[in-house]
Amino acid sequence: MFLKEPGTVASILEKLLKEDKDDALLAFQIAFDLFENEDQAFLINVRNQLPEPKQQGTRSADAGQSSAVPGDVSNNGNNALAQTPVAMDTSDDVQMTDGATVPNGADNELDAVEVVYAERLAKIKGILSGETAIHLILQFLYSHNRSDLLILKTIKQSVEMRNSVCHSATIYANALMHAGTTADTFLRENLEWLSRATNWAKFSATAGLGVIHRGHLQQGRSLMAPYLPQNGASGGGSPFSEGGALYALGLIHANHGEGIKQFLRESLRSANLEVIQHGACLGLGLAALGTADEEIYEDIKNILYLDSAVAGEAAGISMGLLMVGTASEKASEMLAYAHDTQHEKIIRGLALGIALTVYGREEEADTLIEQMTRDQDPILRYGGMYALALAYCGTANNKAIRRLLHFAVSDVSDDVRRTAVLALGFVLYSEPEQTPRVVSLLSESYNPHVRYGAAIAVGISCAGTGLSEAISLLEPLTSDVVDFVRQGALIAMAMVLVQTNESREPRVGNFRLIVHLTRKLKWNHLQRFLQIQLGLYQHKKSISSFLKGADICQLGQHAQVLFY
Repeated sequence: MFLKEPGTVASILEKLLKEDKDDALLAFQIAFDLFENEDQAFLINVRNQLPEPKQQGTRSADAGQSSAVPGDVSNNGNNALAQTPVAMDTSDDVQMTDGATVPNGADNELDAVEVVYAERLAKIKGILSGETAIHLILQFLYSHNRSDLLILKTIKQSVEMRNSVCHSATIYANALMHAGTTADTFLRENLEWLSRATNWAKFSATAGLGVIHRGHLQQGRSLMAPYLPQNGASGGGSPFSEGGALYALGLIHANHGEGIKQFLRESLRSANLEVIQHGACLGLGLAALGTADEEIYEDIKNILYLDSAVAGEAAGISMGLLMVGTASEKASEMLAYAHDTQHEKIIRGLALGIALTVYGREEEADTLIEQMTRDQDPILRYGGMYALALAYCGTANNKAIRRLLHFAVSDVSDDVRRTAVLALGFVLYSEPEQTPRVVSLLSESYNPHVRYGAAIAVGISCAGTGLSEAISLLEPLTSDVVDFVRQGALIAMAMVLVQTNESREPRVGNFRLIVHLTRKLKWNHLQRFLQIQLGLYQHKKSISSFLKGADICQLGQHAQVLFY
């Protein structure tokens, strides 16, 4: 990607495809690696520079995929998952052809070697376009979906109807549990409950469909059709639903937006409500991720220059998504407008967008980072922390770590200090065992924003590791006196314990109990319970043994009696 030589890569792949089976397999493996690691623009250029297959008699890798994509959705939004068998048809899987059967008709004129080469070209183009990999991922996630709807039902029943924050959180939980599976059963079975969402909660609920159907390129637009603006303009429905639907399209087509970019551009141009513009900007940025398309950039910039706080914030982020990892000179233009506008939302969006432009650029980004971190505006310094985190993401660079630690203890803005600590998680994610040691003192800071940042840094860096040191650092923070620190610690603990069971880490059960009690008890009761918990840990006992197998459904009442 950094060499910007797609033509050279295409010629190497073409040469390998003309050789024997082993070389062709190597070409396919390289194509899969490119799909995993390179940006959309580079992949498109490589694919376009490969020659077109000379025959169409043999079905290409991407031709049959639309027939087997799980979870096809009709225009009325009803999911047909129940009609899709779990045992997927593997006839369309990518296979190597050692020899060739010459097709009938006009294709008989081609010899066997040309037929094999044409088949390989079609397959490698499907890999580079993402269609092959996305098809396989959808098959896997659908057939291996083991999410427990009873958990969502329990959460829904335990949440007060008037509590909009918990209502939204339940919707987010459903989207994360079913990400990419196309399983929207919970939403379809609770339409009345879902309709209670208002304003931005409705925006997020609609956008959550994009998370659930991520990668469902064939049916994405038809799925979202009931919620989309009609003919580009508002269709008389809620603008929050329409904006969320445009955002959902971007999530579905993220980094694979060739088929939806034009529709999103038209929707952006015709939108006259800032909420719809907000969703269109975010969706377009995701669909055109990393392409650095000048025409799309100008469309988004026109929205930015309207100086609307809501639309402008999304436009700033969208510019960063469009230019991600390019270290584009457009960053200077974005920084200049951030100094000119008076809207904090727009400044924050531009700060994040500028940070995205230097993703993975390391020393090349130092000049811009220095300029942002020395700015008088704390929001731009906040963006500078993210720029430092993304430029050195996963490098464990000592210079970057030292700079972040310096800002974590010296900046006058709590936002900047929190973000500097949080950014350590991005820099150290490739070496998760180091993160608890680096942030251990910061987790004991007098400043709650720093403690929150330390918790999230551990969550980001140690996600899915089940690392004992990370859990030990987060446990005291789950009983912190400040509510948002407890919130951050619970989120981080969940990230660390992703796909971790009690046989691997016995404290998983205790954490589940804490989460359950957090929903059931008032904080003063829960605080006393957590104090008992920490005392039990010191004596090498577990909560479950302390309660002598108390029924979880009666645990709230049991604990309240205990605390009084």
